[in-house]
Amino acid sequence: MFKLIVVANDGSVGGFKALALACDIAKRAGTALHMISVEVLPNMPASIDEVIEAKTDENHKFHDVLAKARDIAKKKGVKLDAEVVAGHAVSAIVAYVKAHKADLLVVGFMGHSALYERIIGGTADRLVRLAPCPVLVVK
Repeated sequence: MFKLIVVANDGSVGGFKALALACDIAKRAGTALHMISVEVLPNMPASIDEVIEAKTDENHKFHDVLAKARDIAKKKGVKLDAEVVAGHAVSAIVAYVKAHKADLLVVGFMGHSALYERIIGGTADRLVRLAPCPVLVVK
């Protein structure tokens, strides 16, 4: 049914729940599993030092995320191709899914306040609307 599953993991509890379920699905389906993490850099940095500092912080964060993700996949007996990209989460994930022609996108659900959801919307909600493939949102 699926040839390639992509899981988006931001390092949150929801992201790792999505990864665990994606591993299970990939193992049962005998399909490839890719993980994308998006490092979001400051929109309007005041200086190059600010960019370097933000990039260093994100690199450390995602180093740990990648290590934990690879450990989870290994324990579940699944090969995981993982990549960290810089950019806006939704557009970077959608571009990755399109470029790799993924059959399924798995994302974690992170709840925000009702006001936040009404005004800004959630990443998972936007991915459901914009992804070119089915999206599984894991709670």
